[in-house]
Amino acid sequence: MSFASFNFPLFSIILALVCSAVSSVLRRKAARILSLCLCLTVAVLSFTLCSVCVRMGGRMDFLMGHYPHPWGNELRFGPLEPFFAGMFSLIMLLSILGGEQQLLRDLPMQRQNYYYVMTDLILVSILALCYSNDLFTGYVFIEICTISSCGILMIREIDRTTLASVRYMIFSLIGSGLFLLGLILLYGITGHLLMPNLLDSVRSVWASGGYRLPLLSSAALITIGLGVKSGLFPFHYWMPDTYGAATASSSAILSGLVSKGYIFFLIKIVHRVFGVEMFYASGIANILFVLGLAGMVVGSVYAMREENIFRMIAFSSAAQIGYIYMGIGISPQLGITACMFHMLAHAVTKPMLFLSAAQLQSCTGKRTVKELRGSARKHPLAGAVFIVGSLSMIGFPATMGFVCKYYFAVAAFAASAGRMIPALIILALSTCLNAVYFGRSIISVLTPGTDADLRRVRVRDNVPFAVSGIMLSALNLLWGLNPKFLYNLIDLGRELL
Repeated sequence: MSFASFNFPLFSIILALVCSAVSSVLRRKAARILSLCLCLTVAVLSFTLCSVCVRMGGRMDFLMGHYPHPWGNELRFGPLEPFFAGMFSLIMLLSILGGEQQLLRDLPMQRQNYYYVMTDLILVSILALCYSNDLFTGYVFIEICTISSCGILMIREIDRTTLASVRYMIFSLIGSGLFLLGLILLYGITGHLLMPNLLDSVRSVWASGGYRLPLLSSAALITIGLGVKSGLFPFHYWMPDTYGAATASSSAILSGLVSKGYIFFLIKIVHRVFGVEMFYASGIANILFVLGLAGMVVGSVYAMREENIFRMIAFSSAAQIGYIYMGIGISPQLGITACMFHMLAHAVTKPMLFLSAAQLQSCTGKRTVKELRGSARKHPLAGAVFIVGSLSMIGFPATMGFVCKYYFAVAAFAASAGRMIPALIILALSTCLNAVYFGRSIISVLTPGTDADLRRVRVRDNVPFAVSGIMLSALNLLWGLNPKFLYNLIDLGRELL
Protein backbone atom coordinates (compact mmCIF):
# COMPACT_ATOMS: atom_id res chain seq x y z
CA MET A 1 0.00 0.00 0.00
CA SER A 2 1.37 3.41 -0.98
CA PHE A 3 2.07 6.13 1.58
CA ALA A 4 -0.71 8.31 0.14
CA SER A 5 -3.48 5.71 0.26
CA PHE A 6 -2.33 4.53 3.70
CA ASN A 7 -2.95 8.05 4.98
CA PHE A 8 -6.35 8.55 3.27
CA PRO A 9 -8.42 7.92 6.45
CA LEU A 10 -6.48 10.51 8.45
CA PHE A 11 -6.50 12.91 5.48
CA SER A 12 -10.28 12.60 5.21
CA ILE A 13 -10.91 13.24 8.91
CA ILE A 14 -8.53 16.22 9.11
CA LEU A 15 -9.89 17.68 5.86
CA ALA A 16 -13.47 17.50 7.16
CA LEU A 17 -12.45 19.18 10.44
CA VAL A 18 -10.66 21.99 8.59
CA CYS A 19 -13.59 22.54 6.22
CA SER A 20 -16.06 22.78 9.12
CA ALA A 21 -13.93 25.52 10.70
CA VAL A 22 -13.42 27.40 7.43
CA SER A 23 -17.14 27.25 6.54
CA SER A 24 -17.98 29.21 9.69
CA VAL A 25 -16.38 32.35 8.24
CA LEU A 26 -17.52 31.92 4.64
CA ARG A 27 -20.66 33.18 2.95
CA ARG A 28 -23.44 30.73 2.21
CA LYS A 29 -22.54 29.99 -1.41
CA ALA A 30 -18.84 29.50 -0.69
CA ALA A 31 -19.61 27.30 2.33
CA ARG A 32 -21.98 25.18 0.23
CA ILE A 33 -19.40 24.69 -2.54
CA LEU A 34 -16.73 23.80 0.03
CA SER A 35 -19.04 21.26 1.71
CA LEU A 36 -19.98 19.61 -1.58
CA CYS A 37 -16.32 19.46 -2.65
CA LEU A 38 -15.44 17.95 0.72
CA CYS A 39 -18.02 15.17 0.34
CA LEU A 40 -16.89 14.42 -3.20
CA THR A 41 -13.19 14.40 -2.23
CA VAL A 42 -13.75 12.10 0.75
CA ALA A 43 -15.85 9.76 -1.41
CA VAL A 44 -13.08 9.52 -4.03
CA LEU A 45 -10.39 8.93 -1.38
CA SER A 46 -12.51 6.32 0.39
CA PHE A 47 -13.41 4.33 -2.72
CA THR A 48 -9.77 4.42 -3.84
CA LEU A 49 -8.66 3.07 -0.47
CA CYS A 50 -11.39 0.41 -0.63
CA SER A 51 -10.11 -0.84 -4.00
CA VAL A 52 -6.56 -1.00 -2.60
CA CYS A 53 -7.74 -3.00 0.42
CA VAL A 54 -9.68 -5.42 -1.79
CA ARG A 55 -6.59 -6.04 -3.93
CA MET A 56 -4.49 -6.59 -0.80
CA GLY A 57 -7.11 -8.83 0.76
CA GLY A 58 -6.31 -7.66 4.28
CA ARG A 59 -6.65 -4.86 6.79
CA MET A 60 -4.28 -2.14 7.96
CA ASP A 61 -3.60 -0.37 11.26
CA PHE A 62 -2.64 3.32 11.23
CA LEU A 63 -0.70 4.32 14.34
CA MET A 64 -1.54 7.82 15.60
CA GLY A 65 1.24 9.93 17.12
CA HIS A 66 3.86 7.12 16.86
CA TYR A 67 2.85 5.82 20.28
CA PRO A 68 2.15 2.07 20.44
CA HIS A 69 -0.83 0.68 22.30
CA PRO A 70 -2.01 0.82 25.01
CA TRP A 71 -1.01 4.51 25.16
CA GLY A 72 -1.49 5.51 21.54
CA ASN A 73 -4.49 5.70 19.26
CA GLU A 74 -5.19 3.78 16.07
CA LEU A 75 -7.23 3.81 12.91
CA ARG A 76 -8.03 0.39 11.44
CA PHE A 77 -9.45 -0.27 8.00
CA GLY A 78 -10.08 -3.15 5.64
CA PRO A 79 -12.37 -3.11 2.59
CA LEU A 80 -15.52 -2.40 4.64
CA GLU A 81 -14.59 0.77 6.50
CA PRO A 82 -13.55 2.90 3.49
CA PHE A 83 -16.47 1.61 1.44
CA PHE A 84 -19.01 2.66 4.05
CA ALA A 85 -17.15 5.96 4.52
CA GLY A 86 -17.31 6.56 0.78
CA MET A 87 -20.99 5.71 0.56
CA PHE A 88 -21.83 7.91 3.54
CA SER A 89 -19.90 10.80 1.94
CA LEU A 90 -21.63 10.32 -1.41
CA ILE A 91 -25.08 10.16 0.18
CA MET A 92 -24.27 13.25 2.25
CA LEU A 93 -23.39 15.09 -0.97
CA LEU A 94 -26.61 14.02 -2.70
CA SER A 95 -28.73 14.85 0.37
CA ILE A 96 -27.33 18.39 0.56
CA LEU A 97 -27.68 18.82 -3.18
CA GLY A 98 -31.24 17.49 -3.39
CA GLY A 99 -32.58 19.63 -0.55
CA GLU A 100 -30.88 22.88 -1.55
CA GLN A 101 -34.05 24.58 -2.76
CA GLN A 102 -35.95 23.97 0.48
CA LEU A 103 -32.88 24.94 2.48
CA LEU A 104 -32.75 28.34 0.77
CA ARG A 105 -36.43 28.85 1.49
CA ASP A 106 -36.47 27.70 5.12
CA LEU A 107 -33.27 29.16 6.56
CA PRO A 108 -32.28 32.82 6.99
CA MET A 109 -29.54 33.82 4.57
CA GLN A 110 -27.13 34.88 7.33
CA ARG A 111 -27.30 31.45 8.97
CA GLN A 112 -27.07 29.15 6.00
CA ASN A 113 -23.29 28.82 6.17
CA TYR A 114 -23.65 27.42 9.71
CA TYR A 115 -25.73 24.60 8.27
CA TYR A 116 -22.73 23.46 6.28
CA VAL A 117 -20.53 23.71 9.37
CA MET A 118 -22.87 21.21 11.03
CA THR A 119 -22.96 18.84 8.03
CA ASP A 120 -19.17 18.86 7.85
CA LEU A 121 -18.99 17.98 11.55
CA ILE A 122 -21.49 15.16 11.05
CA LEU A 123 -19.36 13.86 8.20
CA VAL A 124 -16.15 13.95 10.25
CA SER A 125 -17.96 12.14 13.09
CA ILE A 126 -19.19 9.38 10.80
CA LEU A 127 -15.72 9.01 9.27
CA ALA A 128 -14.19 8.70 12.74
CA LEU A 129 -16.80 6.08 13.73
CA CYS A 130 -15.93 4.13 10.58
CA TYR A 131 -12.15 4.22 11.04
CA SER A 132 -11.44 4.60 14.77
CA ASN A 133 -9.98 1.63 16.63
CA ASP A 134 -10.31 3.33 20.02
CA LEU A 135 -13.49 3.17 22.08
CA PHE A 136 -13.11 6.53 23.81
CA THR A 137 -12.33 8.31 20.53
CA GLY A 138 -15.54 6.82 19.22
CA TYR A 139 -17.44 8.24 22.20
CA VAL A 140 -16.01 11.72 21.58
CA PHE A 141 -17.19 11.71 17.98
CA ILE A 142 -20.57 10.29 18.98
CA GLU A 143 -21.05 13.43 21.07
CA ILE A 144 -19.88 15.68 18.23
CA CYS A 145 -22.35 13.94 15.93
CA THR A 146 -25.17 14.40 18.48
CA ILE A 147 -24.60 18.13 18.85
CA SER A 148 -24.22 18.66 15.09
CA SER A 149 -27.38 16.67 14.40
CA CYS A 150 -29.33 18.89 16.80
CA GLY A 151 -27.81 21.88 15.00
CA ILE A 152 -29.11 20.94 11.54
CA LEU A 153 -32.49 20.19 13.08
CA MET A 154 -33.10 23.34 15.10
CA ILE A 155 -31.47 25.79 12.68
CA ARG A 156 -34.84 26.05 10.91
CA GLU A 157 -36.21 27.94 13.95
CA ILE A 158 -39.89 27.06 14.03
CA ASP A 159 -41.80 25.80 17.06
CA ARG A 160 -41.95 22.20 15.85
CA THR A 161 -38.20 21.96 15.20
CA THR A 162 -37.39 23.44 18.61
CA LEU A 163 -39.56 20.85 20.35
CA ALA A 164 -38.22 18.07 18.12
CA SER A 165 -34.60 19.07 18.75
CA VAL A 166 -35.15 19.10 22.53
CA ARG A 167 -36.71 15.65 22.38
CA TYR A 168 -33.94 14.40 20.12
CA MET A 169 -31.30 15.84 22.46
CA ILE A 170 -32.89 14.19 25.50
CA PHE A 171 -32.95 10.75 23.89
CA SER A 172 -29.46 11.22 22.46
CA LEU A 173 -28.02 12.24 25.81
CA ILE A 174 -29.65 9.26 27.49
CA GLY A 175 -28.02 7.03 24.88
CA SER A 176 -24.67 8.77 25.26
CA GLY A 177 -24.86 8.48 29.05
CA LEU A 178 -25.55 4.76 28.90
CA PHE A 179 -22.70 4.29 26.44
CA LEU A 180 -20.31 6.24 28.68
CA LEU A 181 -21.32 4.23 31.76
CA GLY A 182 -20.66 1.01 29.85
CA LEU A 183 -17.32 2.37 28.66
CA ILE A 184 -16.27 3.35 32.21
CA LEU A 185 -17.27 -0.06 33.54
CA LEU A 186 -15.36 -1.82 30.76
CA TYR A 187 -12.27 0.31 31.37
CA GLY A 188 -12.44 -0.50 35.07
CA ILE A 189 -12.47 -4.22 34.26
CA THR A 190 -9.79 -4.28 31.55
CA GLY A 191 -7.75 -1.07 31.91
CA HIS A 192 -7.78 -0.57 28.13
CA LEU A 193 -9.51 1.64 25.56
CA LEU A 194 -7.99 0.39 22.30
CA MET A 195 -10.17 -2.27 20.73
CA PRO A 196 -7.48 -4.97 20.15
CA ASN A 197 -6.41 -4.77 23.81
CA LEU A 198 -10.02 -4.77 24.95
CA LEU A 199 -10.76 -7.89 22.90
CA ASP A 200 -7.84 -9.79 24.43
CA SER A 201 -8.82 -8.73 27.95
CA VAL A 202 -12.51 -9.49 27.46
CA ARG A 203 -11.73 -12.96 26.15
CA SER A 204 -9.43 -13.61 29.09
CA VAL A 205 -11.99 -12.41 31.64
CA TRP A 206 -14.83 -14.31 29.98
CA ALA A 207 -12.80 -17.54 29.84
CA SER A 208 -11.77 -17.22 33.50
CA GLY A 209 -15.36 -16.83 34.63
CA GLY A 210 -14.60 -13.78 36.74
CA TYR A 211 -16.30 -10.39 36.49
CA ARG A 212 -18.93 -11.84 34.18
CA LEU A 213 -21.77 -9.75 35.55
CA PRO A 214 -19.88 -6.43 35.20
CA LEU A 215 -18.76 -7.48 31.74
CA LEU A 216 -22.32 -8.31 30.69
CA SER A 217 -23.55 -5.06 32.21
CA SER A 218 -20.95 -3.12 30.21
CA ALA A 219 -21.94 -4.84 26.96
CA ALA A 220 -25.62 -4.23 27.67
CA LEU A 221 -25.13 -0.53 28.50
CA ILE A 222 -23.06 0.12 25.37
CA THR A 223 -25.53 -1.76 23.17
CA ILE A 224 -28.60 -0.05 24.65
CA GLY A 225 -26.92 3.35 24.45
CA LEU A 226 -26.25 3.02 20.73
CA GLY A 227 -29.68 1.45 20.27
CA VAL A 228 -31.36 4.50 21.81
CA LYS A 229 -29.36 6.85 19.59
CA SER A 230 -30.14 4.89 16.42
CA GLY A 231 -33.88 4.50 17.08
CA LEU A 232 -34.24 0.90 18.22
CA PHE A 233 -37.74 0.02 19.49
CA PRO A 234 -39.04 1.13 21.98
CA PHE A 235 -36.75 4.18 21.88
CA HIS A 236 -37.90 5.31 18.43
CA TYR A 237 -40.53 7.89 19.41
CA TRP A 238 -38.24 10.83 18.74
CA MET A 239 -38.09 9.91 15.03
CA PRO A 240 -41.46 11.24 13.74
CA ASP A 241 -41.03 14.70 15.25
CA THR A 242 -37.36 14.89 14.33
CA TYR A 243 -37.57 13.75 10.73
CA GLY A 244 -41.01 15.25 10.15
CA ALA A 245 -40.11 18.79 11.26
CA ALA A 246 -36.65 19.17 9.74
CA THR A 247 -35.76 20.39 6.27
CA ALA A 248 -35.56 17.72 3.57
CA SER A 249 -31.75 17.62 3.63
CA SER A 250 -31.67 17.31 7.42
CA SER A 251 -34.23 14.49 7.42
CA ALA A 252 -32.26 12.68 4.72
CA ILE A 253 -28.98 13.04 6.64
CA LEU A 254 -30.40 12.12 10.05
CA SER A 255 -32.36 9.15 8.77
CA GLY A 256 -29.98 7.91 6.09
CA LEU A 257 -26.58 8.52 7.67
CA VAL A 258 -26.44 9.38 11.38
CA SER A 259 -28.30 6.35 12.67
CA LYS A 260 -26.25 4.09 10.36
CA GLY A 261 -23.01 5.52 11.73
CA TYR A 262 -24.02 4.51 15.26
CA ILE A 263 -25.02 1.00 14.15
CA PHE A 264 -21.80 0.55 12.16
CA PHE A 265 -19.82 1.46 15.27
CA LEU A 266 -21.86 -1.03 17.32
CA ILE A 267 -21.06 -3.81 14.84
CA LYS A 268 -17.37 -2.94 15.15
CA ILE A 269 -17.66 -3.13 18.94
CA VAL A 270 -19.33 -6.55 18.71
CA HIS A 271 -16.42 -7.88 16.63
CA ARG A 272 -13.44 -5.97 18.03
CA VAL A 273 -14.27 -5.41 21.70
CA PHE A 274 -16.50 -8.20 23.00
CA GLY A 275 -16.03 -10.75 20.25
CA VAL A 276 -18.93 -12.48 18.52
CA GLU A 277 -18.60 -15.58 20.71
CA MET A 278 -19.05 -13.68 23.98
CA PHE A 279 -21.67 -11.28 22.57
CA TYR A 280 -23.94 -14.02 21.24
CA ALA A 281 -23.37 -16.26 24.27
CA SER A 282 -24.38 -13.41 26.58
CA GLY A 283 -27.98 -13.31 25.31
CA ILE A 284 -27.81 -9.64 24.25
CA ALA A 285 -28.26 -10.68 20.62
CA ASN A 286 -31.51 -12.42 21.59
CA ILE A 287 -32.83 -9.17 23.06
CA LEU A 288 -31.85 -7.24 19.92
CA PHE A 289 -33.59 -9.89 17.83
CA VAL A 290 -36.87 -9.53 19.76
CA LEU A 291 -36.75 -5.72 19.84
CA GLY A 292 -35.93 -5.66 16.14
CA LEU A 293 -38.97 -7.81 15.31
CA ALA A 294 -41.19 -5.64 17.50
CA GLY A 295 -39.87 -2.48 15.83
CA MET A 296 -40.61 -3.88 12.38
CA VAL A 297 -44.27 -4.33 13.27
CA VAL A 298 -44.88 -1.32 15.53
CA GLY A 299 -43.12 1.12 13.21
CA SER A 300 -45.11 -0.15 10.24
CA VAL A 301 -48.43 -0.01 12.12
CA TYR A 302 -47.83 3.61 13.17
CA ALA A 303 -46.76 4.50 9.62
CA MET A 304 -49.95 2.94 8.27
CA ARG A 305 -52.04 5.14 10.58
CA GLU A 306 -50.12 8.35 9.81
CA GLU A 307 -51.53 10.96 7.38
CA ASN A 308 -48.56 13.35 7.31
CA ILE A 309 -46.27 11.95 4.64
CA PHE A 310 -43.05 13.01 6.38
CA ARG A 311 -44.10 11.43 9.67
CA MET A 312 -45.15 8.32 7.76
CA ILE A 313 -41.66 8.05 6.24
CA ALA A 314 -40.18 8.63 9.70
CA PHE A 315 -42.18 5.79 11.26
CA SER A 316 -41.07 3.66 8.33
CA SER A 317 -37.48 4.43 9.38
CA ALA A 318 -38.23 3.01 12.82
CA ALA A 319 -39.42 -0.19 11.14
CA GLN A 320 -36.32 -0.36 8.95
CA ILE A 321 -34.04 0.06 11.97
CA GLY A 322 -35.87 -2.97 13.35
CA TYR A 323 -34.80 -4.96 10.28
CA ILE A 324 -31.16 -4.09 10.99
CA TYR A 325 -31.27 -5.16 14.63
CA MET A 326 -33.17 -8.31 13.69
CA GLY A 327 -30.28 -9.15 11.35
CA ILE A 328 -27.74 -8.61 14.13
CA GLY A 329 -29.77 -10.92 16.34
CA ILE A 330 -30.13 -13.71 13.77
CA SER A 331 -26.45 -14.65 13.45
CA PRO A 332 -22.93 -13.17 13.38
CA GLN A 333 -22.32 -14.30 9.79
CA LEU A 334 -25.28 -14.22 7.39
CA GLY A 335 -27.40 -12.06 9.70
CA ILE A 336 -24.86 -9.26 10.11
CA THR A 337 -23.97 -9.36 6.40
CA ALA A 338 -27.65 -8.98 5.52
CA CYS A 339 -28.11 -6.18 8.06
CA MET A 340 -25.12 -4.25 6.65
CA PHE A 341 -26.52 -4.62 3.13
CA HIS A 342 -29.78 -3.25 4.48
CA MET A 343 -27.96 -0.35 6.12
CA LEU A 344 -26.70 0.74 2.71
CA ALA A 345 -30.10 0.18 1.12
CA HIS A 346 -31.81 2.28 3.76
CA ALA A 347 -29.11 4.97 3.53
CA VAL A 348 -29.77 5.24 -0.21
CA THR A 349 -33.55 4.98 -0.10
CA LYS A 350 -34.53 7.31 2.77
CA PRO A 351 -32.98 10.41 1.16
CA MET A 352 -34.92 9.52 -1.99
CA LEU A 353 -38.18 9.52 -0.06
CA PHE A 354 -37.63 12.66 2.03
CA LEU A 355 -36.22 14.73 -0.84
CA SER A 356 -38.89 13.69 -3.34
CA ALA A 357 -41.69 14.15 -0.77
CA ALA A 358 -40.52 17.73 -0.22
CA GLN A 359 -40.66 18.30 -3.97
CA LEU A 360 -44.15 16.84 -4.21
CA GLN A 361 -45.20 19.06 -1.33
CA SER A 362 -44.06 22.09 -3.33
CA CYS A 363 -46.76 21.29 -5.90
CA THR A 364 -49.63 21.55 -3.40
CA GLY A 365 -48.20 23.24 -0.31
CA LYS A 366 -49.72 20.37 1.72
CA ARG A 367 -48.14 17.57 3.74
CA THR A 368 -50.81 14.87 4.03
CA VAL A 369 -51.04 11.88 1.75
CA LYS A 370 -54.56 12.76 0.57
CA GLU A 371 -53.68 16.36 -0.18
CA LEU A 372 -50.73 15.30 -2.35
CA ARG A 373 -53.13 13.72 -4.81
CA GLY A 374 -51.94 14.21 -8.39
CA SER A 375 -48.62 15.81 -7.38
CA ALA A 376 -46.59 13.20 -9.28
CA ARG A 377 -48.34 14.31 -12.48
CA LYS A 378 -47.18 17.88 -11.93
CA HIS A 379 -43.66 16.89 -10.88
CA PRO A 380 -42.94 13.65 -12.80
CA LEU A 381 -39.30 13.32 -11.73
CA ALA A 382 -40.08 13.68 -8.01
CA GLY A 383 -42.97 11.27 -8.48
CA ALA A 384 -40.70 8.72 -10.14
CA VAL A 385 -38.06 9.00 -7.41
CA PHE A 386 -40.72 8.67 -4.70
CA ILE A 387 -42.23 5.61 -6.38
CA VAL A 388 -38.85 3.88 -6.78
CA GLY A 389 -38.04 4.58 -3.13
CA SER A 390 -41.46 3.36 -1.99
CA LEU A 391 -41.19 0.16 -4.03
CA SER A 392 -37.76 -0.44 -2.51
CA MET A 393 -39.22 -0.10 1.00
CA ILE A 394 -41.95 -2.57 0.09
CA GLY A 395 -39.39 -5.02 -1.33
CA PHE A 396 -40.36 -4.92 -4.99
CA PRO A 397 -38.06 -6.99 -7.28
CA ALA A 398 -35.20 -5.11 -8.99
CA THR A 399 -34.77 -2.78 -5.99
CA MET A 400 -32.32 -2.94 -3.09
CA GLY A 401 -35.20 -3.46 -0.68
CA PHE A 402 -36.11 -6.76 -2.36
CA VAL A 403 -32.51 -7.98 -2.15
CA CYS A 404 -32.33 -7.05 1.55
CA LYS A 405 -35.42 -9.07 2.39
CA TYR A 406 -34.12 -11.99 0.35
CA TYR A 407 -30.83 -11.98 2.28
CA PHE A 408 -32.68 -11.69 5.59
CA ALA A 409 -34.77 -14.71 4.61
CA VAL A 410 -31.62 -16.66 3.66
CA ALA A 411 -30.07 -15.78 7.04
CA ALA A 412 -33.26 -16.83 8.83
CA PHE A 413 -33.37 -20.21 7.06
CA ALA A 414 -29.78 -20.86 8.13
CA ALA A 415 -30.57 -20.04 11.78
CA SER A 416 -32.19 -22.22 14.42
CA ALA A 417 -35.94 -22.79 14.39
CA GLY A 418 -36.35 -20.44 17.33
CA ARG A 419 -35.13 -17.58 15.16
CA MET A 420 -36.16 -18.79 11.71
CA ILE A 421 -39.91 -19.03 12.26
CA PRO A 422 -40.44 -15.65 14.01
CA ALA A 423 -38.10 -13.89 11.57
CA LEU A 424 -39.89 -15.22 8.48
CA ILE A 425 -43.36 -14.51 9.89
CA ILE A 426 -42.54 -10.94 10.91
CA LEU A 427 -40.64 -10.35 7.67
CA ALA A 428 -43.75 -11.33 5.69
CA LEU A 429 -46.08 -9.32 7.95
CA SER A 430 -43.90 -6.22 7.80
CA THR A 431 -43.71 -6.47 4.01
CA CYS A 432 -47.51 -6.56 3.81
CA LEU A 433 -47.79 -3.53 6.10
CA ASN A 434 -45.17 -1.69 4.03
CA ALA A 435 -47.20 -2.41 0.92
CA VAL A 436 -50.31 -0.93 2.55
CA TYR A 437 -48.98 2.50 3.50
CA PHE A 438 -46.49 2.99 0.69
CA GLY A 439 -48.96 1.59 -1.82
CA ARG A 440 -51.55 4.09 -0.60
CA SER A 441 -49.03 6.91 -1.04
CA ILE A 442 -48.13 5.81 -4.57
CA ILE A 443 -51.80 5.65 -5.56
CA SER A 444 -52.46 9.08 -4.07
CA VAL A 445 -49.63 10.91 -5.86
CA LEU A 446 -50.59 9.27 -9.17
CA THR A 447 -54.34 9.84 -8.87
CA PRO A 448 -55.48 12.91 -10.87
CA GLY A 449 -56.14 15.88 -8.62
CA THR A 450 -57.66 19.31 -9.10
CA ASP A 451 -55.31 21.11 -11.49
CA ALA A 452 -56.19 24.46 -9.95
CA ASP A 453 -54.63 23.33 -6.68
CA LEU A 454 -51.40 22.10 -8.26
CA ARG A 455 -48.32 23.89 -9.54
CA ARG A 456 -46.38 22.26 -12.36
CA VAL A 457 -42.67 21.83 -11.70
CA ARG A 458 -40.18 21.23 -14.50
CA VAL A 459 -36.82 19.51 -14.18
CA ARG A 460 -34.94 22.69 -15.01
CA ASP A 461 -36.67 24.45 -12.09
CA ASN A 462 -34.56 22.40 -9.67
CA VAL A 463 -31.55 20.85 -11.37
CA PRO A 464 -29.73 19.91 -8.10
CA PHE A 465 -32.68 17.76 -7.03
CA ALA A 466 -32.80 16.17 -10.47
CA VAL A 467 -29.14 15.17 -10.23
CA SER A 468 -29.58 13.87 -6.69
CA GLY A 469 -32.80 11.98 -7.35
CA ILE A 470 -31.54 10.33 -10.53
CA MET A 471 -28.25 9.24 -8.94
CA LEU A 472 -29.91 7.83 -5.81
CA SER A 473 -32.49 5.98 -7.92
CA ALA A 474 -29.74 4.63 -10.17
CA LEU A 475 -27.79 3.34 -7.16
CA ASN A 476 -30.89 1.65 -5.79
CA LEU A 477 -31.74 -0.07 -9.06
CA LEU A 478 -28.12 -0.90 -9.92
CA TRP A 479 -27.56 -2.81 -6.69
CA GLY A 480 -31.07 -4.18 -6.79
CA LEU A 481 -30.39 -5.78 -10.18
CA ASN A 482 -26.77 -6.74 -9.50
CA PRO A 483 -26.22 -7.16 -5.74
CA LYS A 484 -23.55 -9.87 -5.86
CA PHE A 485 -20.54 -7.55 -5.88
CA LEU A 486 -21.84 -5.48 -2.98
CA TYR A 487 -22.79 -8.54 -0.93
CA ASN A 488 -19.40 -10.18 -1.47
CA LEU A 489 -17.60 -6.97 -0.51
CA ILE A 490 -19.61 -6.69 2.71
CA ASP A 491 -19.01 -10.34 3.52
CA LEU A 492 -15.26 -9.99 2.96
CA GLY A 493 -15.12 -6.82 5.05
CA ARG A 494 -17.11 -8.40 7.90
CA GLU A 495 -14.62 -11.27 8.11
CA LEU A 496 -11.78 -8.73 8.42
CA LEU A 497 -13.42 -6.55 11.10
